[in-house]
Amino acid sequence: MSETKLKCGVAGVGYLGQHHARLYKEIDGVDLVGIFETNEERAKEVSESYDCPVFSSLTELAEKCDAVSVVVPTDKHYDVAIPLLHAGCHLLIEKPICANVEEASRILAAAREANVLVQVGHVEHFNPVMSYLEEAVDRAQYITAERLAPYQPRGTEVGVVLDLMIHDIGVVLQLVNAEPVDVRSVGVAALSKTEDIANARIEFANGCVANLSVSRVSSKKVREIRVFQSSGYLSLDFMNQTGHHVSIGATGLDKREIPIEKGEPLKLELESFAESVKNRKDPKVGGELGRTALDLAIQITDQIRERML
Repeated sequence: MSETKLKCGVAGVGYLGQHHARLYKEIDGVDLVGIFETNEERAKEVSESYDCPVFSSLTELAEKCDAVSVVVPTDKHYDVAIPLLHAGCHLLIEKPICANVEEASRILAAAREANVLVQVGHVEHFNPVMSYLEEAVDRAQYITAERLAPYQPRGTEVGVVLDLMIHDIGVVLQLVNAEPVDVRSVGVAALSKTEDIANARIEFANGCVANLSVSRVSSKKVREIRVFQSSGYLSLDFMNQTGHHVSIGATGLDKREIPIEKGEPLKLELESFAESVKNRKDPKVGGELGRTALDLAIQITDQIRERML
């Protein structure tokens, strides 16, 4: 007997949403049943590229789908997610889950009421680099992360903390697994109306300290993390999926390259989402982690904006 395919759709097929559509078309056991997009020209382009219908409303999309990726601008996440949840769709909501914690809480409540899953698109959790970190990090004492990107108007409806730093916030929360107890942040608006460069120093209840730096006005792309613990330190590159582990050996420092099996993080994320829905199991990055990361990101953003006044 052939496997019943999971019927998936995409709400919002801009730069990132088109890749959700592409990958749903490629993943075994998944059927891309259609898209919803308010830009008619863009909808037509993606529809033709991936041979799928365009639905004229979220209601029509929901009627045909078991699960939907919400890939609209952050400030529209709530308005798009709620009707889909009420219609009984499982959701993958791109990061951050919402623009504020109140909306995130209402989304999680609606998901519980509808008995459906919500996964948040913290894609770095599906990067093979993160898989290695989850195995190798036992008690992190100090973490530094740097995430730099060239300026793009896309995404500037929110500041750089919600746009970029939230990736590393989610990663650090997962690795440290302790409550933040002290947060100190600075930031600068360079090209947009909100902060484009930011740094946050986060101290956790277990003593670990994380120092996160981001910029979306850089001339180069960087996505790197370093984790220091009693057994040595790990230096990894999320973008190139490479890294090394430094420890004390018999004759001094021992630097060992880390064997990482490379993969497309977004595809791994969507495969995991589909598997969670099919088996009704908690997603790797559930709504609660998404809300916690958002809460910390907003605390950092508020500190920065108080200084910018």
